[in-house]
Amino acid sequence: MRHSGTTMKMVAVLLVLALASAGAWAQSAAHPRGYLFIVGGGPQPPELIQRYFELGQGKKGKFVVFAMASSDGKESGEEKADDFRKLGAEAHAYFIDADEANSDSMVKNMDGVTAVWFGGGDQVLLAKALLGTRVEKKIHELYEHGAVVGGTSAGAAVMSNPMLTGEERHVGGVRPPGDSTSHYMTIARDNVELVPGFGLIRGAIVDQHFLRRRRHNRLISVVLDTPQHLGVGIDESTALIVNPDGHWSILGESAASVYDARHATITPAGAPVLGETGLILSVLPSGSSYDPSTGKAVLPKK
Repeated sequence: MRHSGTTMKMVAVLLVLALASAGAWAQSAAHPRGYLFIVGGGPQPPELIQRYFELGQGKKGKFVVFAMASSDGKESGEEKADDFRKLGAEAHAYFIDADEANSDSMVKNMDGVTAVWFGGGDQVLLAKALLGTRVEKKIHELYEHGAVVGGTSAGAAVMSNPMLTGEERHVGGVRPPGDSTSHYMTIARDNVELVPGFGLIRGAIVDQHFLRRRRHNRLISVVLDTPQHLGVGIDESTALIVNPDGHWSILGESAASVYDARHATITPAGAPVLGETGLILSVLPSGSSYDPSTGKAVLPKK
């Protein structure tokens, strides 16, 4: 998605807010007691909906949907909340701005929430509405104490800190394309735009629609630029679940790709071309597990 000059100014403001909290594995020895349920966009098969519902305590749960990533979020957010109501749970949809996210009434609305959902659209808009607010703080507290926090597409990207905006600085490198719809044609240093996100997933940067939209170049570029972070590309109709013990598991119709450059050798800053040796790629279909602290991946037996 392309952004206006106004949005770019807003991005610059966001940078001031949260870069200091860009997650590292040593950030905290204790794991949250809740779950992250990060969906790569696209249709959500029944098994994903049911698993998220169960993690949110099912019919006993209180579900909230934040749909500010989309201009039609009021309608789509209500539709998502209605999905949870049909399953028997209490559910509410909110389309709020930063002022409302700092209000006493909105913070009170978050009391007792067992499941939070971020809808798709533009992750920068979600960050603009919630980053640094009392509601964002409350979401972190809920997650720490056992809630499930999920999202799809933009709602997946915003989980990490820093997060991808979808913008690049040098389209096509030395050979800019004639077609303005062509993006991420290169693997290059300082090309992919990153801004602060919510930092719920630690030590990783999330990309979405990953295999279907062939987003390998941008995630490889990001990982080589910031090798302390894992790159996690989640495909459509697929969820990466962060469990309370820190392990990841994959559920859905496709796969999640994990790029690990923590022990790679990378060309130094100023080199004419970005290159590396030792980058590790794991392609993890449904049923796989991954330990982000060690990089050990286990594929399904069947």
